Amino acid sequence: MPGQPKQNIIQAVREYGKRLFYFIRGRVDSDEDAEDILQDVWYSFTDVMSQEPIQQTSAWLYRVARNKIIDRYRKQQNNLLEDEFDANSIADILSEIPKPGSAQLKEVFWENLFAALEELPEEQRQVFIWNEIEEHSFREIADRTGENINTLISRKRYAVIHLRTRLEQFYKLIIEH
Repeated sequence: MPGQPKQNIIQAVREYGKRLFYFIRGRVDSDEDAEDILQDVWYSFTDVMSQEPIQQTSAWLYRVARNKIIDRYRKQQNNLLEDEFDANSIADILSEIPKPGSAQLKEVFWENLFAALEELPEEQRQVFIWNEIEEHSFREIADRTGENINTLISRKRYAVIHLRTRLEQFYKLIIEH
């Protein structure tokens, strides 16, 4: 029957709409976020319903809602991580090196940086170099390597943590110089 999927969608919205909204709202920061996620859930629902029937509608809707909530948190977390990395880039550190004798200090910085990079696993080192030194975006790196962007961000995060720890004394020397 051509009208059956549409009728099932309308029935599901009536039956689960409010409960699903409150389920989502209890797990996100605002009504707007909950509405956005709920809209994504209904879009997914209509897309699947147009192709095949869903046997357990309630379980399917709540599972998709949970996944959409998780996806939103991951996206927010990744955006925060990217912002954190960008705030402390190599260019920022190099710009703080004072002008007198700066060529020698920069040379020492690069030597220390590459020595610290050699201590990293190959995947972390390569992502850091591509993103931070060669200035490739995570999207470009993902396209090049076939890796997930989240994986690349995570690898860079571990590299940055190691480099910050390893270069902390050098950085303090630059600031105090």
